Amino acid sequence: MSYILSKSLGYLRLVRPANLLTAVADILAGIAISGFLYRTYTSYLDLLPVACLCLATIGLYGGGVVFNDVFDASLDKTERPERPIPSGLVSKTQAVVLGSYLFLVGILAAFTVSRVSGFIALSIMASALVYDKWGKHTGWGPVNMGLCRGLNLLLGISLVVPVLQHYTWIAAIPVLYIAAVTAISRGEVYGGNIRTLRLAAVCYALVYGTIAVLAVMNGRLLSAAPFILLFMIMTNAPLIKAMKDPSGPNIGKAVKGGILALVAMNAAFAAAFTSLPYALTILVLLPLSLLLAKAFAVT
Repeated sequence: MSYILSKSLGYLRLVRPANLLTAVADILAGIAISGFLYRTYTSYLDLLPVACLCLATIGLYGGGVVFNDVFDASLDKTERPERPIPSGLVSKTQAVVLGSYLFLVGILAAFTVSRVSGFIALSIMASALVYDKWGKHTGWGPVNMGLCRGLNLLLGISLVVPVLQHYTWIAAIPVLYIAAVTAISRGEVYGGNIRTLRLAAVCYALVYGTIAVLAVMNGRLLSAAPFILLFMIMTNAPLIKAMKDPSGPNIGKAVKGGILALVAMNAAFAAAFTSLPYALTILVLLPLSLLLAKAFAVT
């Protein structure tokens, strides 16, 4: 029994449960942007596409982080020996099977919604694998990682294809944000670079400002402002601390804060496009994500 429990915990550690909730928040924000919620529903089955896209993102994100550990297995023996694969808790073969299964679930769930959603899911998988294998070791790696998040937001918007065509550009916001977080994360082990941290602060400011402008354009600034403020606090507090002391632990906290703050960012998106109750529903994922982050690694 203890073997089954430890193995299950190993698999859970591989998929990073706290991060999965931030991916679901991306989908829910995309759905808010799409206007899908303003349709008339006759039964709960009309909301089945929402559930399918949430399942899709769980599979796609889970598969992406599992393969990240698969490709990093040799390096993690030195830098992070406590992780499931280098510790021997989960074999590399078992991790490959898990990651492949998660990707398959994600892609199939997306195709049940539409072909457009399915092809976006395939693009997310491809982008994640490119990052895991090659991107993280290159100068364009942060943008590659950001692309995964930008496509994930578009996956949510894909419920309404005409809106997707109109708002394709909006993917640039999470791309910019995650590119900044990923650039910071490169100093997580041996310490960071002040210049990188300052550049990240500028990118963060552009993201806050763009969401605020969208809220003004939609006449929802008052509703969105508290969520934008929370987003700013969650990202800036650890970032400022890292600027004062760019040590590995402080960089790690800045990265962790940036990832978990995605829920607040997505709630801000929702508040800028739809009702306050829906934005608050997304925000409920934040305490759950913070709780899971205490038990499972985020980075």
